[in-house]
Amino acid sequence: MNLFKRAINLFTLALVLILSFEVKAQEETNILELTSETETLSTLATAVEAADLEATFQSEGPYTVFAPTNEAFENLPEGVLNELLKPENKEKLVAVLTYHVVPGEVMSDDVTKTMKAKTIQGSNASIKSNGESVMIENAEVVKADMDASNGVVHVIDEVILPPSIKKALNSSKSDY
Repeated sequence: MNLFKRAINLFTLALVLILSFEVKAQEETNILELTSETETLSTLATAVEAADLEATFQSEGPYTVFAPTNEAFENLPEGVLNELLKPENKEKLVAVLTYHVVPGEVMSDDVTKTMKAKTIQGSNASIKSNGESVMIENAEVVKADMDASNGVVHVIDEVILPPSIKKALNSSKSDY
């Protein structure tokens, strides 16, 4: 019986150590690592690299990132993503990506009504909740509250565009 109790205690101790290691590893994953390691966010990771924003996504923060899925990028008007990824359009790409980042940590439960949040791009974005889902501009949060060591990531179903880029896109695709 004593041997059985020891085995149970050792098993419990091992389980606690394994679980605490996994929690610690998750807490040490920054936003850049989290988005880079998430298969459905690989286009975002590519765009962050093309815009040289890795340092921002790794910095202390805290930040809230509204991360568009690969499908969201694919749903941009034809040719827009390819144009944004060109080196000569880096400034526009930076504007688009930083429009998805809000200083501070905004958890989905923090959004109880419509609020304006100033993005690190400089423009305000509308964040709202209807009690069932959270939206930023016209994009719906499809996966909320992914914790990172320097903030939180919410996966969204659309790429949101800052007013300056929307205006350029509406006036002429040749601006890309």
